[in-house]
Amino acid sequence: MQKAFTLVRPECLATSVVFSSPHSGRSYSTAFLRQTVLDEHTVRSSEDAFIDMLLARVPLLGAPLLAASMPRAYLDLNRAPTDLDPAVISGVRMQGYNPRVSSGLGVIPRVVANGRVIYRGKLSHSEAGTRLKTYWYPYHAQLSALLDEAHARFGRAILIDVHSMPSEAVQGCSHASSRRPEVVLGDRFGTSANPEIVDRIAGVFSRAGLQVARNTPFAGAYIVERYGHPARNRHAVQVEIDRALYMNESRIRPNGNFPAFRRLMTAALAEIVEIGRGDMPLAAE
Repeated sequence: MQKAFTLVRPECLATSVVFSSPHSGRSYSTAFLRQTVLDEHTVRSSEDAFIDMLLARVPLLGAPLLAASMPRAYLDLNRAPTDLDPAVISGVRMQGYNPRVSSGLGVIPRVVANGRVIYRGKLSHSEAGTRLKTYWYPYHAQLSALLDEAHARFGRAILIDVHSMPSEAVQGCSHASSRRPEVVLGDRFGTSANPEIVDRIAGVFSRAGLQVARNTPFAGAYIVERYGHPARNRHAVQVEIDRALYMNESRIRPNGNFPAFRRLMTAALAEIVEIGRGDMPLAAE
């Protein structure tokens, strides 16, 4: 059985920053590929491909890296375990209106990018439960433990939850006088992280030459909402990176700029790690 995640710890924990990559999993089991009506390429379209590779050096900088093993098309770790879709899971009833579930993007997705349906029929309720038990709960238990460890050691925890976004998702976000966003920081409109932390992260990416936006079009989903509690010195920021910067989106392969962009990211991540070493005043417990 495929493990739920890969965890790489630093030799010496030196920062309160924890990095997570919940959507870069690419272990497509034979059983899953037999279930889906999509081909092996199309089913990868909602994957945050190569994000874990861009983050690979953060343990050398003193921070832990948690990355999913299973793909988002199989199970979405950035959804609540109760976000079950009755259109794809037998025996489930909709509990009120949930826009993500209604659009097919529940914890067990019904569609991948551009609304392409994953399954021909429905999955059993027991299979949905097995996926959650085997992969969702272990990932979140480990993420919680890492944040608890950081908080106990440093008096605060800063989660950097890293994703990628299709170029088309930000094409309409630029004004005539500015570039379109290349990095979007999501803090649930100021509710999941101290504004000073978000300001400093924005400054890191801006100094790296990247165009930064906040909360539009991505404000953060379940993970930053669950783990971000600034009043308790637990901060969570979602980072969305334009895929065109480092990959061929249609072929799902690193492009020629990948090595240079990985170096740029490593330098930026080193600065973000430093935020977790600093002496920023702690919020009242």
